Amino acid sequence: MNKVSLNGVEIYPFDSEQSLLSFVNDNKGILVAINAEKILHATDQTRGIINRNIGYCDGAGAQMALKQKGFENACKIPGCELWLKIVAQFYREKTFYLIGGKPQIIEETVSKLRKEYAGIHIIGYRDGYIKANEERERLIKDITEKRPDVVFVAMGSPKQELLMEEIQHRHKAIFQGLGGSFDVYTGHVERAPKWWVNHNLEFAYRLLKEPKRIKRQIHLIKYAWWLITKKL
Repeated sequence: MNKVSLNGVEIYPFDSEQSLLSFVNDNKGILVAINAEKILHATDQTRGIINRNIGYCDGAGAQMALKQKGFENACKIPGCELWLKIVAQFYREKTFYLIGGKPQIIEETVSKLRKEYAGIHIIGYRDGYIKANEERERLIKDITEKRPDVVFVAMGSPKQELLMEEIQHRHKAIFQGLGGSFDVYTGHVERAPKWWVNHNLEFAYRLLKEPKRIKRQIHLIKYAWWLITKKL
């Protein structure tokens, strides 16, 4: 499958969740969520991280740009849903390692996964507060020794991607960066109701809940202009 470049950010135009799951199962790598903000604010560093890995369409803005490029069937796959699709697809046959969140959050996440996916093989986990290089090295050594099939890292970008790349040099697996997905999964952070999500208005719901986000989202006007003028 060929990638599509949007402001120098290369993204795979998957046409379904299943096509993504099949691709990553056959091609081990790091899944990186791409939305309008990541395309708009791309730097040499973030482009490099994305383009070395498996960028997928996480938001409506990226989806609209892909459709404008001729990929009418390109689908939006929210990262906070994708990781659970991976779990549901592979929990009977693959092993998992989870990193991220506060100690309470990661404990609740692991506990809930074990209840909802009976028999899931979680062979290691820890919180996302890695304070020293020695601690980071112990984590990577533990992963390389246990050799999980799937590694989820919820630490925010680009921190999580840089850690996953470091691990990947020593152990090949399916990796996905999750940002704050563990907080959503455990109910500590509320996600937009389905109506808002289904109508591509999740950003508006989050703005209503957190008005201070206006400083970030005001830049989306520029992205909309790029779409209208076909500058992507």
